Amino acid sequence: MQIWRGLSSVSAGDGTVVTIGNFDGVHRGHQVVLEECRKMALELGVSSVAITFDPHPLLVHCPQTPVELITSLSDRLIALENTGLDVTAVLEYVPSLYTLTASEFVTEILVKIFHVKAVVLGQDAHFGAGKTGNVDLLNELGRELGFQVKVVADRLGESGRRWSSTWARELLATGDVSGAAEILGAAHTIRGVVQHGFKRGRELGFPTANLDDSCSGIIPADGVYAGWLQLNDSAEKLPAAISVGSNPQFAGQKRTIETHVLGRSDLDLYGKTIVVHFVERLRGMQCFDSLDELLLQMDADLLKASEILEVAPACRVNPAEVTAGV
Repeated sequence: MQIWRGLSSVSAGDGTVVTIGNFDGVHRGHQVVLEECRKMALELGVSSVAITFDPHPLLVHCPQTPVELITSLSDRLIALENTGLDVTAVLEYVPSLYTLTASEFVTEILVKIFHVKAVVLGQDAHFGAGKTGNVDLLNELGRELGFQVKVVADRLGESGRRWSSTWARELLATGDVSGAAEILGAAHTIRGVVQHGFKRGRELGFPTANLDDSCSGIIPADGVYAGWLQLNDSAEKLPAAISVGSNPQFAGQKRTIETHVLGRSDLDLYGKTIVVHFVERLRGMQCFDSLDELLLQMDADLLKASEILEVAPACRVNPAEVTAGV
């Protein structure tokens, strides 16, 4: 997939089929629209293009209530590439762009720069200053300016609610990572560089790869999760139990993500970039009456994670066999 960064990088040639959106999380609703864009471009013999924005418009227009993004721009681009699109155009979200009226956006950007042959949008799509543009206006402009318009119906969950990035964020905020995966079409992920921690886990038989809250992607609600750890440059995913929180058992103050790969004592991940996949929440974060009680619960967590991930049952490792940082 090509990436056009800024309008000056656009090379539309004989034309494009475009879709427009923030595509945060590239959820299943997005995926349907993107697939229609790809198919229509193949039919017309032109490039399929997703137009997205950086920074996210909500960060510009509502800075007092900043939104947490499901995915970073880099992960969003990876997800868009995986849909089979030819191009993603990343447009800087600046006043010269977002003050354009809906008609100006279509004529000056889509027609003159992207040479659109067709535009594919969801039925609730809005564009232009003040979000005044909608599919009715787009159809009118398409007839006038000579491009096709394809409107894709909303995709709904079992509850009847429309799949959306907002809904996925709400679920992640409550720790419902399995519910979020239903919307996203895959387990939610975060990405970051493994940091040194207090090394308490290794002393207890649960060595962990630690990320802090600077990692990319929404960190789900505090609690313990079953999931996977993946090295940034590897396709292999390792089964894991994941703890999110400030570690109240030891009076911790800083929120961290601690990922224990089931049954492994030989991994040295310090300084490496990892991706953590959240599959299912096991329980909330707790403070136990004793260390022994904590250890019993952690043993149970490992067994439950093994069951959910459908891997061999795991137990804590021998602290003397942990090789990381040695």
